[in-house]
Amino acid sequence: MPEATLLDLPLDALRERMVESGEPAYRAGQIWQAVYRDLVISYDEITTLPTRVRHELKERLPLRLPMAEDAQESADRRTRKTLLLLADGERVETVSMNYDDRRTVCASTQVGCAMGCHICATGRSGFTRDLTPGEIAAQVLHVARDLKREGGRLTNVVYMGMGEPFANYDATLASIRTLNDTRGFGLGARSFTVSTVGIVPGIERFAREGLQANLAVSLHAANDALRERLLPINRTHPIGPLIRACRQYVERTNRRITFEVALIDGINDSPTHARELADLLRGLLCHVNLIPFNPVPGIGWRRSPGERVDEFAKVLERRGVPVTIRVSRGVEIRAGCGQLRAERAEDSS
Repeated sequence: MPEATLLDLPLDALRERMVESGEPAYRAGQIWQAVYRDLVISYDEITTLPTRVRHELKERLPLRLPMAEDAQESADRRTRKTLLLLADGERVETVSMNYDDRRTVCASTQVGCAMGCHICATGRSGFTRDLTPGEIAAQVLHVARDLKREGGRLTNVVYMGMGEPFANYDATLASIRTLNDTRGFGLGARSFTVSTVGIVPGIERFAREGLQANLAVSLHAANDALRERLLPINRTHPIGPLIRACRQYVERTNRRITFEVALIDGINDSPTHARELADLLRGLLCHVNLIPFNPVPGIGWRRSPGERVDEFAKVLERRGVPVTIRVSRGVEIRAGCGQLRAERAEDSS
């Protein structure tokens, strides 16, 4: 695990570090605002700090930001995937998505992923390590900096990139609390969405956080046999305990859960599958997000035809389950998690 950097510390911990080094506590606030509001990329830009302090911080608490090694942009310029090079030479992907009223970053929480999901390129590349809170937050700041140069402002953060957020729970939550802190970046809690493949203890813990962030669960199928075929984690956290945890989450937080269902041609997209899903979610405060499958190299599955996706949605609607169909973005740049990193790994081998 890389050494701690400035971005790994919450403001109160940074204040303590400054006082311990003989500096006034307010220096921490100057640094915090420069990094999270002004979006500086080096201590040299924080001219409110004495030169001596800047030099000392470079040595004791580096401001280490990932470098953009590669980037691909969709034809409509609404989706941009960036491959970021970390300090130890590892790489993660971050995707920015521009909608009419939203500017969203899809952040990664791990280098690779241990979940082994068959519908995701990241799962095919294996797991390397967890990201630190600072490495997660740095992805958000990278996109915020790009948007600022273009005259825009980041509005949403979704933890749906490489890795399973609840398998790196502490770092994921620390990054949210840092980016939510009104003394710095100040993004509202409801602007964050954490997506899990269904780690039951993580859902239970998240319910106790008292945080108004959103929860999304990758469901993809409503019976154990089919879901296990798509998501091996279902052997450990099958649908019964998973849905019970989701119901308890809603009871505790009174917040709606989003269930994500990637529709694959001939696999999980029939009206029967839709009726089964509606029965499973009956009475639960939730929303289903239907996602036309983003093809993964090496897997022969195809996305469901548009008319079948529409019919699936109509079945859910008729049975009282709120549903939307996600607009596909970035297909031509293969915006699915892990694909750009896998390409770079192949080029380096």
